Amino acid sequence: LTFSAAHAQARDAVHAALDVDALCQALSRQAWPDVVLVHSRVRDRHEYLLRPDLGRRLDEPSVATLQAWRADHPPPDLALVVGDGLSALGIQRHVVPLMAAIRAALGGQLTLGPPVLVGQARVAVADEVGEQLGARMVAMIVGERPGLSSPDSVGIYLTHAPRVGRTDAERNCISNVRPAGQDPATAARRLAWL
Repeated sequence: LTFSAAHAQARDAVHAALDVDALCQALSRQAWPDVVLVHSRVRDRHEYLLRPDLGRRLDEPSVATLQAWRADHPPPDLALVVGDGLSALGIQRHVVPLMAAIRAALGGQLTLGPPVLVGQARVAVADEVGEQLGARMVAMIVGERPGLSSPDSVGIYLTHAPRVGRTDAERNCISNVRPAGQDPATAARRLAWL
């Protein structure tokens, strides 16, 4: 019964939708600038699960949105990208305290772009976001593949000089970010150190 319950939680986490409005409101209460909402090339969750390649690239309207932002702003040192990934549950539960911890850990040493929220996101989509914003670095905060005991885990993937075509070998990964794993404050300090 315990295994069946854990398996059901993991399956639910993969298929759950992110409450974008609630997330944007919570970030606004922390005095983050307006969240930039963009989307991958994926049309729906079924396609997301079958076509990882489409989740790694932005759709055309999203590219235009980021280009418009860049036209009016200097390139940031670090772009923070949030993606639902394989666990919107993890993002919903943990990204707000994690973003606060990241800002505190950086201590104003880097200029930050606006939070960019990517729907139906895979890790590599952050490379295109960072490239479009002209960012020196990009940190992708994404819901990780659920395990039987961790349906709400979040990962952070840091890439220097982001651009389309970067490989996983060119990223640093901080994984299992959640209170029952690596707590947000520790993960944020590791990100700041990197």
